[in-house]
Amino acid sequence: MKKEKSCGCIVWNEEEKVLLVHMRKGHWSFPKGHVEMGETEEETAIRETKEETNIDILVDPHFREVSTYVLPSGVWKDVVYFSGKTLSSDIKIQEEEVQFAGFYTVEEAKKRITFERDLSIFEAAVAYYFSR
Repeated sequence: MKKEKSCGCIVWNEEEKVLLVHMRKGHWSFPKGHVEMGETEEETAIRETKEETNIDILVDPHFREVSTYVLPSGVWKDVVYFSGKTLSSDIKIQEEEVQFAGFYTVEEAKKRITFERDLSIFEAAVAYYFSR
């Protein structure tokens, strides 16, 4: 059984809006991508957010949730999500992968997020973020 691992971040700005990306594959989610050799999970989340949206972030390692699923190719995939805050706000998308990126209220984000597993992790992130 082949496995893949990606990491990403549920990113909050100063207005308590969350960063979503609309991927060229057609779904709405959070910035994420494959772990590169020698990277920590947090480093991957930071790099992928920067690559896909140009946003610099600070990761909160106290929120860590994993989404596990099987790709159509039969590969098992783990996606580790952290919570994070913006350090910059000038969005510039990675046009090869991302069609659009923006910040949304919690309610707007819940309506846009495509996959149920992402929505479930987002709801956990909302509970964590607003309980601090």
